Amino acid sequence: MAEIVALGIDVGSRSMELVALDAQAAVVDSARLPTTFHPVAQLAALLAGRTAPMVTATGYGRELVGQVVGSEVATITEITAYALGAAVSAPRARTILDIGGQDTKAIRLDAQGQVLKFEMNDRCAAGTGKFLEHMATVFQIPVEEFGVFALGGREGVRINAMCTVFAETEATSLMAQGHRPEDIAWALHASVCQRTASMLGRVGLTPPLLFAGGVARNPCMVRLVEKLTGVSPIIPEDPDTVGALGAAYHAWRRWASSAQSAS
Repeated sequence: MAEIVALGIDVGSRSMELVALDAQAAVVDSARLPTTFHPVAQLAALLAGRTAPMVTATGYGRELVGQVVGSEVATITEITAYALGAAVSAPRARTILDIGGQDTKAIRLDAQGQVLKFEMNDRCAAGTGKFLEHMATVFQIPVEEFGVFALGGREGVRINAMCTVFAETEATSLMAQGHRPEDIAWALHASVCQRTASMLGRVGLTPPLLFAGGVARNPCMVRLVEKLTGVSPIIPEDPDTVGALGAAYHAWRRWASSAQSAS
């Protein structure tokens, strides 16, 4: 493996991701673990055997990384990290949609990749991956398969409640009325997508659109995003690591600047 010169770590509420870059800013390693209720222990496991001259952390738990690394760690906001990650993984992107486990972000960029406007929902599970995860358990379907299941649904059923608890009650009531489970699943996905489409509208959706976060792996959500926005989104090869990639690139730029100064 090439020498690692920069590490980027994204510590979210549901999972944490790591991306390592070499001197040419190429990705040479990546890893992912659930955050759990023991984030410091999980960070230690994530970083085991991985060191670098420069480390940058982002996400809810970014301040915890220094406890594990034992040296100075730069921190950046999630918005900055995603903008940098988009610049690396999809340089043409002008808008980013990130639907993660606990929050949703809509970010508009200028032609140079700088943030022009953003909106973030981090106070309610509605419109996030957690909402879909909970609903998948109601249907007794693995969350990884819920999107494929929902693709078998037809339009016509509507979920009006966005609160997770009320939406579950509404879905249960629709089942009792004899509606097809696939149609209800489609409606649940549509309710999430409508909220995210509204966020994109408020920041000023400008294509190309980069769809990041774990929910970008959900085929029903991808189809609905395209249907409601009229824009076919770019899906990164690993949509979960866009934030960690941006943090890693931030660390790499620091390393490159330091190396240049030393020479």
